[in-house]
Amino acid sequence: MDEHSAHEGDIEKGSISLWGGIAMGTGVMIGAGIFALTGQIAELAGPLFPLSFVAGALVTALAAYSYIKMSNAWPSSGGIAMILQRAYGPGVVAASASLLMALSMIINESLVARTFATYTLRIFDLEKNGLLVSGLALALIIFAYLVNAAGNRSVSGFSLFMSAIKVGGIAVFAVAAIWVSGFSSGAFAEPISLSSADALLASVAFSILAFKGFTTITNSGGEIVDPHKNVGRTILYSIAICIVIYLMVAVAVGSSLNISEITAARDTSLAAAARPALGDIGFYFTIAIAISATTSGVIASVFAVSRMLTMLTEMKMIPHSHFGMNGGIRSHMLIYTVVIAGSLAVLFDLSRIASLGAFFYLIMDMLVHWGVFRHLRKEIGARASVLLAALAADAVVLAAFTAAKLQSDPAIVAYAVIGIGVVFVLEWLFLSRTRAAKTPSDEHKH
Repeated sequence: MDEHSAHEGDIEKGSISLWGGIAMGTGVMIGAGIFALTGQIAELAGPLFPLSFVAGALVTALAAYSYIKMSNAWPSSGGIAMILQRAYGPGVVAASASLLMALSMIINESLVARTFATYTLRIFDLEKNGLLVSGLALALIIFAYLVNAAGNRSVSGFSLFMSAIKVGGIAVFAVAAIWVSGFSSGAFAEPISLSSADALLASVAFSILAFKGFTTITNSGGEIVDPHKNVGRTILYSIAICIVIYLMVAVAVGSSLNISEITAARDTSLAAAARPALGDIGFYFTIAIAISATTSGVIASVFAVSRMLTMLTEMKMIPHSHFGMNGGIRSHMLIYTVVIAGSLAVLFDLSRIASLGAFFYLIMDMLVHWGVFRHLRKEIGARASVLLAALAADAVVLAAFTAAKLQSDPAIVAYAVIGIGVVFVLEWLFLSRTRAAKTPSDEHKH
């Protein structure tokens, strides 16, 4: 039995159509990212902030090349862990990078949960109350745990239904706001300064977070119909749909508000943009869409992360302890996921959570590209130039983002470096101990 069989035994092959995969991919991508990150991107990039989404899409499309080539060659529900293990072998690098991916997904859960809380409290003008935001974010994460603990089928059906509502709702908001405000008011009437090109580049790290949900498609490769052909199509179509929606939202916000107004309303910028453009009806409509998008986003994310952590445990890539709990590995991973996400949602604000997620994700993504370039490109027929371009794009964005954060919030850079270091050290200790435990029994057999 191979390393994925235990995990894939529960998977129904060919259960997701091409359009079902696109709905899943766009549903995950068009979530809290656009609600939470638009204000932060505009704060960094100024009136040129819609270009940040274009740059984010280009970097993501380059990055997707590695995942598409790997999924075409070996479609697997092992997803990113499978790619890393084939590239680096079952060692510290593969295990650590896989865990960084899982942690970036957990970080995203806390980002989504706090976005839910800030938009909900915006109705009562209480979104600045840190204690209430933390409490409400934690409540949503606990609710997501209860839904997931109830069963898997309700999660997938609910997620697809909510995807259609939120994508449609965001598109309606964007078209209506642009129709009312036009293209030459708000932020777009302000002078453009190219001297802040480094800040625009740094903002692309946040834009990439708004697209990184495409990796969910990679993790579901074994379930998509005709995966050798359709995984790549699903990823590219999802990215294309998202860039259209994101650009519409960016233009809608930028035409309704100037940069100082977007910055002031940073975490709820879409709701702030809806009021001058569309009045109270638009304001409450946008908040309703945000609440539905973030609720479904957290539920789907808890499902995806607990599944990925279960798979990593079965592949012997991360340690597992029952801590005296009943039930199987999956039920334990659900609890670990919500405990970590809940802790982050209580301890950090939106900006810091998003920053931490960007650092973890970019490092993991670079390790994927390097691994494919170094060890697998000939086997899967990947072009070295594209792989190196993806690696360079990630490196440039990471360097610009690190420089910007060292100026504005050096503590979060320290947290990211310590967090990544701890992951690698703990994985090294765990795998060393696992090998040491195997050696005597192996010798005894001989």
